[in-house]
Amino acid sequence: MASSMNLSLTDELRDFVNSRTGDAGVYATPSEYLRDLIRHDMEAQSIVTHVMGGLDDLAHGRFSDKSILDIASED
Repeated sequence: MASSMNLSLTDELRDFVNSRTGDAGVYATPSEYLRDLIRHDMEAQSIVTHVMGGLDDLAHGRFSDKSILDIASED
C-alpha cells in the first residue's frame, strides 16, 4: 500500500522539479519523478554493495582464476 510523504524544497529545487514534470517535462507528476530518482538511487546502492562485497572477497582470498565464461559453462 502506498503512503504519502511531505517534502519541503527550496524554490530553486521546486523550479527544477517543475521543469522535469508536466507538459514541459519527461514525467507526468513530481511524485513520478521523485519515485524514479529513488529507484535509480536504490539500483546504484545495490551496485555499490555488490562491488564492496567483491572487494571483501578479494581481501580475504576468495577468488577464482576462472573466467566468467568458464564458470557459466560449468552448468
